[in-house]
Amino acid sequence: MERRNLALLCAGVLCFWLFALAFGSAQGAGLRAVIAEKPDPAVLVSAPAMETAAASGSLALNCRAAVLIEPESGRVLYEKSPDEKMPIASITKLMTLLLTFEAIHGGKLTLDTLVPVSEHAYHMGGSQIWLEPGEQFTLDEMLRAICVSSANDAAVAVAELVGGSEPAFVEQMNARAAELGMTNTAFRNACGLDTEGHLSTARDVAVLSCYILNTCPELLHYTGIWTDSLRNGQTQLVNTNKLLKRYSGITGLKTGTTSGAGVCISASAVRDGLILIAVILGSPSSADRFNAATTLLDYGFANYAAVPLPELPDRPLELAVKGSAEQSVPLDYSALPKTVLMEKGAAAELRTELTLPETLEAPVEQGQTVGKASVYAGETLLSEAEVRSAADAPLLTFGGALELLWQSLLGA
Repeated sequence: MERRNLALLCAGVLCFWLFALAFGSAQGAGLRAVIAEKPDPAVLVSAPAMETAAASGSLALNCRAAVLIEPESGRVLYEKSPDEKMPIASITKLMTLLLTFEAIHGGKLTLDTLVPVSEHAYHMGGSQIWLEPGEQFTLDEMLRAICVSSANDAAVAVAELVGGSEPAFVEQMNARAAELGMTNTAFRNACGLDTEGHLSTARDVAVLSCYILNTCPELLHYTGIWTDSLRNGQTQLVNTNKLLKRYSGITGLKTGTTSGAGVCISASAVRDGLILIAVILGSPSSADRFNAATTLLDYGFANYAAVPLPELPDRPLELAVKGSAEQSVPLDYSALPKTVLMEKGAAAELRTELTLPETLEAPVEQGQTVGKASVYAGETLLSEAEVRSAADAPLLTFGGALELLWQSLLGA
């Protein structure tokens, strides 16, 4: 009798396991939720005539190349010779700063890490803080020197700390540029001094600037400093970005000037929740550089707005899972933007469409993309974001099925 009962139990477990797997083998039909929200009336204003001028590429910009970009979406709002290769001077330091902050994020460095000064860094020309061989500054102090005074010697000293040597660090710069899709960029040094083959484009600078703002927002703490000092007040630092005192909403980023590059800037600003980046390369003077950046930013803020994303009050908080001991997984909507970029004067209704399956099939991993949210203005797709699983749902095994059956029997 006992052997017969055991056989029946095993058969029951096997059937339970096979049923669970079979039940989870079919993917559910798609579920689509559509939530529509009308635009804010404040956004429905007539766009100024400047929009037509920009669309035809006739903005008065005294520079060789320019790009205006919105960093969250990556949408380019204006461009002039965006892919023409040219020197970019100290805007180069943005890549040096990115790699440095990534080393901090990775736990390799801290802001209190001491940065030694080599003979090589000491001999850098151009803008500098007159480092002496053997001197040491904290990484925080060096970052202030780089971001405020555009110090070449500080940039090279930090590059040697992060990469071991400037040539090794330059290899990292070029590898990172390739990963970011900066296809027309080649770095030859860490500070931006004119060197044969050291070239980039306005588009690539815009890509780099967007990535920094999206991943290293703490950089703006440094680029927004107007004046500072080192060596107990003996070395004064004054920011080379004069827009910090002239333009409402400016947050920083980087200037650059050499004889080969001309006068350049990548300027970031924010107004009413809209962040814009204006890249200006090859201006003949500092005044032309700042005027061009101001013109681009003014155009962007006059013609575009950051419109709050329509809420999804009825969005599912979890999805059922078949073929797993977990009956469902919670959903992660954190990738959805809080705002979307829209032209002022656009009368199209803003709506969000959520596309999810009815059920998921095990195994499901935390962070796995399970659906998407699409934002439309009328019939125009503005942006898409992934909806992800917020937990794991492993595939149900025979042992897991046995445990579930045993628990159900005990519960009974």
